[in-house]
Amino acid sequence: MNYTETLNYIHSLGNFKLPAGLQRITAALSALSCPQNKFEAIHIAGTNGKGSVSAMLAKIFETAGFKTGLYISPYIIDFRERIQINGNFISEDNLVKYAQRVKNTGVVLSEFEFITAAAFSYFADEKCDIVIVETGLGGRLDATNTLERVRAAVITKVGLDHSAILGDTVEKIAAEKCGIIKNFPAVVSANQKNEVMTVIKKYTENYTVPDVSRLKVLKCDGSGTTYIYKEKEFSLSLCGEYQIENSLTAIETVAFSGFDIPYETVKKALATTFFPARAEIISREPLTVLDGAHNPDGAEALCKIMKKYGGRITAIIGVMRDKDYETVLKRTLPYCKSAVAVTVENMPRSLDAGKLAATANKYCPCTAAENYDAAIESSRLSAGDDPVFVFGSLYLAGGIREKLKNFYN
Repeated sequence: MNYTETLNYIHSLGNFKLPAGLQRITAALSALSCPQNKFEAIHIAGTNGKGSVSAMLAKIFETAGFKTGLYISPYIIDFRERIQINGNFISEDNLVKYAQRVKNTGVVLSEFEFITAAAFSYFADEKCDIVIVETGLGGRLDATNTLERVRAAVITKVGLDHSAILGDTVEKIAAEKCGIIKNFPAVVSANQKNEVMTVIKKYTENYTVPDVSRLKVLKCDGSGTTYIYKEKEFSLSLCGEYQIENSLTAIETVAFSGFDIPYETVKKALATTFFPARAEIISREPLTVLDGAHNPDGAEALCKIMKKYGGRITAIIGVMRDKDYETVLKRTLPYCKSAVAVTVENMPRSLDAGKLAATANKYCPCTAAENYDAAIESSRLSAGDDPVFVFGSLYLAGGIREKLKNFYN
């Protein structure tokens, strides 16, 4: 198989055709000589923030001189973004090579299981010092929960998402996320709702959360974020108040995972971490912000940025029909003077732009655009010199990001 054929094969597997369980991935990894046992890892689960925390941790360990693997999902820029070492995407040739190895095991796998097996084999062969691993969905039955040499289990913010699969309450979802908590040296959690913390305490009494009483925010706006935490100053390249808490989770994870990484290294890494589509500023004049917010908690975090612009925002929105998109719209669109709805391209799960516009009209005037180019043109015409915010799905963010960058350059 060449690279294109490999991607087509991987995507043909699908993620929900097979019943949940660890039997298939365990069999595949066994056939691959158990690569998950050959590197140390930090394992991250959560509803919101796990991608940002993963990116921060990877940058910290890379800056500290460790050969650092990063496994994330979904991707925004390029499929190979999901598997990285020291910030470099896996090469096309290596993706083909490791995909063929997994295919040769003969084990029938889901798409995510297949990619996980390929990634773990790659990290093992490359002799990574540490691998930052983000769960795909849940935790307990996630393919990544085959990891053995875990230095820390991390639970980022837990909220309602994937309710049809993980459960219809935050307690049920938290229990699935906490499935990654086993006999690990460290467990670190973001500050959670009481009902989530109650679940975490059932899995471990030995956990750490950021001490927000020792946090003082000096600046948090479109030009950057600076704060003092435990008498030390940090700056973030990622925008948004929610990134402060994500960074505190990363800081505590480093502190409790047994690695001796100095403050100056952590500070430098956080100031240079890049992660696309997380309150990413595409243009400053006029302001255009791209964010992957696609569930109620993600929308709430985005609203903390949006409210600063006094109802002057024009939104571009695209959503998956199986998400709680109405709550997302209800929370965000009151901060907007207008919105443009699009169908997320190449995604059968996308809600049709016309239906999305009809729902969005309950919260602000909204029109439907036939494609991304038309949505960008329409939003900028409506916005004038005011901000444009693009959100609703990580798949929208991934598809429209390059078009936005080309439009403003």
